[in-house]
Amino acid sequence: MIKSEPKHQFGSKLRAVRERRGITLKSVAGKAGVSESLVSQIERNKVSPSIDTLLSIADVLGIDYEYLFSDYRKKGKVEIIRAHERSITTQGRVTMSRLSAREEIPSEHSVDAFMLEVESKGETGDLEYGHAGQEFGIILEGAAELLYGDDTYLLSEGDTVSFSSRIPHILKNRGAGPLKAVWIVSPPRAAASGSFKRPLRP
Repeated sequence: MIKSEPKHQFGSKLRAVRERRGITLKSVAGKAGVSESLVSQIERNKVSPSIDTLLSIADVLGIDYEYLFSDYRKKGKVEIIRAHERSITTQGRVTMSRLSAREEIPSEHSVDAFMLEVESKGETGDLEYGHAGQEFGIILEGAAELLYGDDTYLLSEGDTVSFSSRIPHILKNRGAGPLKAVWIVSPPRAAASGSFKRPLRP
């Protein structure tokens, strides 16, 4: 039977450090409490050592664990939505362009991001229902009025706002020109296409 090489290989790093420091296989084996033959096989990637043995050898050689496992860090997933690929929904006086990729199973750390464009006298939201989560917005152009529960907040270009989504809320365009804003919601709402309870409202 042909033996396959270990999936995770640390041998070259161990051997390089050992030889650079002028330490013999016998010395490493003795201090790590394993056989010289085993150390040799590990260095040649012929066997996969237990984690205890691997860390013992690393300690003998003074190898930092971060360096030892650096080749096996998981790489994060990068999602890119090109400008011409954005999903755009328009209803009444509100246009919503999705800036984030929708995850199949959103986690508590996931976000939904949108570019909102609200025409004069348009609004989006609902003053009857809130929803779990947090929201953050930045006004890029125009003037807005945020109705949040019983309170009203006026927002101008460059202003940012953040709040708990549990309180019912509406964002209105209070200017004569278009209102443009970037809106972020976390976690995403499975039952809505936008950041508000009733995302599109004429």
